[in-house]
Amino acid sequence: MTKRVRKAVLPVAGLGTRVLPGAKTTPKNMLNIFDRPILSYVVEEARAAGIEHIVFVTGRGQGAIEDYFDANPEIETALEAKGKTDILAEVRADLPKPGGMSFVRQMAPLGLGHAVWCARHIIGDEPFAVMLPDMLMAADTPALAQAVASYEKVGGNIIAVEPCPDGEAHKYGIVALDGQDGRLNRMTGMVEKPAPGTEPSNLFISGRYILQPEIFDLLERQGKGAGGEIQLTDGMVQLMKTQTFHALEYDGVTYDCGDKIGLLRANVAFALRRPEFADAARAAIQALL
Repeated sequence: MTKRVRKAVLPVAGLGTRVLPGAKTTPKNMLNIFDRPILSYVVEEARAAGIEHIVFVTGRGQGAIEDYFDANPEIETALEAKGKTDILAEVRADLPKPGGMSFVRQMAPLGLGHAVWCARHIIGDEPFAVMLPDMLMAADTPALAQAVASYEKVGGNIIAVEPCPDGEAHKYGIVALDGQDGRLNRMTGMVEKPAPGTEPSNLFISGRYILQPEIFDLLERQGKGAGGEIQLTDGMVQLMKTQTFHALEYDGVTYDCGDKIGLLRANVAFALRRPEFADAARAAIQALL
């Protein structure tokens, strides 16, 4: 039997250079999407997939993340006194159960693989999810829940993928498949930013993973790769030599919130997904066009 996926790693230590100056004093993953921070949506997605413990891998100057997921007695008392119970419920919805979150410091920007490796002692010897918070996924069934369901069917390692725009495969990490039948297919490899015309498929890695703990030993021994950083993709390529990987073409849409236009698109899309605000949001957008 496969071990249940109970923990998720969220690497949040990036500087957010693509969304400066907005991320100069506010961690990029704390920027708002409509009415709450990006991380609020990602944590909600994790919980919907059955995740019990979230590990944030942070960097210097990101104390606002830890503060956000903590109680604020002054605000909560004021809302309670004014009878604003609906807002109070929203404020408290993001709070974890005691001990349900951990924060570890990456110390230096050495890459995604290094960030994941920093969580090794908290994850321990069990499968875990990796969620890239830059990537917001709009889906009726949350993206990570789809990945967990696939993991429970086939075990091993699961990588969420989606079709990339025509002619843009060279911008992404692209998966190679052992045939394509339906949405869940066995992988044979991964290529980071393939030269135009050489891509093995049109499916790019979109920011949700389920990995086995053996990845940590590989990352520890791994040298620097592209960009002089320890790349998670390189570790996964090594792990694929001994373990199965499946690509899940998840049912949903990804918004890259690490990019200014992607951030704008996410704001519009998530406002329109809220039934109580959709009509007013649509009217406001149309009035500007």
